[in-house]
Amino acid sequence: MLQNVVAVVLDGVHPFELGVVCEVFGLDRGDEGLPVYDFAVVSAEGRELSTHAGFGLVADPDLSRLEQADLIAVPAGDSYAVRDFPPELLAALRAAVDRGATVLSVCAGVFVLAAAGLLDGRRCAAHWRHTEELARRYPRAQVEGDVLYVDDTGVVTSAGTAAGIDACLHLVRKEQGTAVANGIARRMVVPPHREGGQAQYVDRPLPRAKTDTVGQVLSWMERHLDREVTIEDLAARAHMSPRTFARRFQQETGTTPYRWLLGQRVLLARELLEGTDETIDAISVRAGFGNAATLRHHFARWTGTTPHAYRRAFAGSRFAGSTQGRGELRD
Repeated sequence: MLQNVVAVVLDGVHPFELGVVCEVFGLDRGDEGLPVYDFAVVSAEGRELSTHAGFGLVADPDLSRLEQADLIAVPAGDSYAVRDFPPELLAALRAAVDRGATVLSVCAGVFVLAAAGLLDGRRCAAHWRHTEELARRYPRAQVEGDVLYVDDTGVVTSAGTAAGIDACLHLVRKEQGTAVANGIARRMVVPPHREGGQAQYVDRPLPRAKTDTVGQVLSWMERHLDREVTIEDLAARAHMSPRTFARRFQQETGTTPYRWLLGQRVLLARELLEGTDETIDAISVRAGFGNAATLRHHFARWTGTTPHAYRRAFAGSRFAGSTQGRGELRD
């Protein structure tokens, strides 16, 4: 369940990283049919705090709000890599994870989770500037410096400011489905998925980098996901040689045409599984996989689950049983 969300701040908090959490979970988007979260910001170090941008911040210093939170987010702040943290905050974070809540760090907020012992034996993400220090100070943490975020059994860590958005949207997608995550992303005018050349732990999102020369081809690919295409076909559309096109595509999206296309097809399959009662066979054709076996293969590799299990988790009872007796291939 994801409804009660709390951001906990410390002296020296970075406003932008705090703003990431506030933007995803703190706005009322109910007029668009999106969830409205019970959101609060609380302080772990008194009512009045400083920010690294030079202005002050006032927040409720009552940490009891953490006791009921479904998600506790810890934004980055100044000197988090080398400072100590309030013991009562660390205890509250441990208690939250023990009762099944999720904790999330944005950028240097990972040091707070590490100090609480929550990264011991867990994989975690960190900004490239902090990976060595994090690994040195907390050798039991499995630091991965080449990922945008990691979700490891209720502890979510993100590598930087934009990666914090990725991690927040990942949690929304995980708990409430692709349609909700996409709706929030559209309001924020950010990509619902990113890859940027970095593999991610749970999802392998789709790149949305600046595209100077392959943008029109990307648009065409998105509109024709059900078509079989070759690198030669795509290069011809861009008026380039296949080798030049492949190089430009990698430079501008951070991935290969093949992986980009697979990611788009998996995303479409997820949306169809959530929002329609079409059979797995029909979805495999619409999403460009051709048959259910190929869809299951790639879907499992990208999401860690099967199409049928994904539909059961995210479509709920809306379409349960609606495909019975219609020849659907089961996972």
